[in-house]
Amino acid sequence: MSRNTFTIVAWLMFVVGATMSDDALTPLTLSSSTVRQGSPSTLSLPNGSKGEHALRSVAFAQAAAKGVPQYELDPSWPPRLPNNWVMGVPTWVAVDRRDHVWVLHRPRTAPPDQRANAAPAVIEFDPSGKFVQAWGGPGQGYDWPDTEHGIFVDAKDRVWITGINPRAGGDVSTRSDDMLLKLTTAGKFVQQIGGRDVSGGNKDTKNPKQSAEVFVFSKTNEAFVADGYGNRRIWVLDADTGAFKRMWGAFGKTPLDPPPPAPAGAGGGAAAPPADTEGPGPDQFGIVHGAKVSNDGMVYVADRGNRRIQVFSLDGKYLTQGFVNRTTSNNSCGTVAFSPDAQQQFIYCPDFNKGEIAIVNRRTLETVGAFGSRGSGPGQFQNLHSIAIDSKGNIYGPEVAPGRRLQKFVYTGMK
Repeated sequence: MSRNTFTIVAWLMFVVGATMSDDALTPLTLSSSTVRQGSPSTLSLPNGSKGEHALRSVAFAQAAAKGVPQYELDPSWPPRLPNNWVMGVPTWVAVDRRDHVWVLHRPRTAPPDQRANAAPAVIEFDPSGKFVQAWGGPGQGYDWPDTEHGIFVDAKDRVWITGINPRAGGDVSTRSDDMLLKLTTAGKFVQQIGGRDVSGGNKDTKNPKQSAEVFVFSKTNEAFVADGYGNRRIWVLDADTGAFKRMWGAFGKTPLDPPPPAPAGAGGGAAAPPADTEGPGPDQFGIVHGAKVSNDGMVYVADRGNRRIQVFSLDGKYLTQGFVNRTTSNNSCGTVAFSPDAQQQFIYCPDFNKGEIAIVNRRTLETVGAFGSRGSGPGQFQNLHSIAIDSKGNIYGPEVAPGRRLQKFVYTGMK
């Protein structure tokens, strides 16, 4: 598929917790790769109207029949933080039912000389990018993750937090983040599922192990957990009580614990096998890094290391799979985000290694487009870790180290 380039003038990039403070918004003029041929059309819908989300959904669907979504970097997002706060590494982003944007970052990864000014781990912005509030971190009565990873806000305004310690480097302890936290949008503790160092592995129905992401499907009131750093499974719970419902691995098979690492001094161990480029891929998930349920009740699992999306029924029956950048990336599709039309015609996948957002036809699982490239320039990515999409089709994405920043891309139409 051919690509063109566009030029972004006077863009503002928010460098997170690196050599600049959170107040450092730098005007620059340079070019960035991305978008397709031609000039994208512009959708115009009434802001703030009662049926705004529904109207946008219809308009997106009508436009989708004409091509592939187009995006441009937003030069105004994100805003400065108050109180001279800085961020550590931003790890995940979520958009709630009001189009508020929730960012989870790792305060303990802020530069040492700025760590005293690290913002609380959870930061909320309104749709215009205005700072709303920040909260989160260790407290009484619950186990806050040592290495923050995923955030999700469900339709009942409950905020779910996951952690993956001792993964991801820069760990603050050797303890395992074997818990999910549920809090109100004001940061009040609601429930903890699991705890520190409690997981019994893939067979354990009561505890997660270093989960990547949670998604709550409102129609069944179930939490689908991408329990994928310490385990290799989808783990489904009652979203209110936390009671176990069911679980499954790749292809709907029983998830198995990975073999233990080779002992120290054992000759260095065998080299990792090359990534496969043909056939159905491994019988077990690699890192189950993301999971979402579509409006029509299908579970889409982002198997990042195996560079594929697997699709299941709600009860875990395997349906199909598709590969994303199988021959050009070693860590594609860190999560899935659906386009905002009712049919959810497109899936967006952040490619951690290649530095782009792949656009996938949800019906065929064919990659039909992409934007971005690996680098530190505007619209480029260095370890894009997750993405979220709002009702207008705008995309938000945090980059973990070395990127350490947040970017927003505005949906401009189809081409």
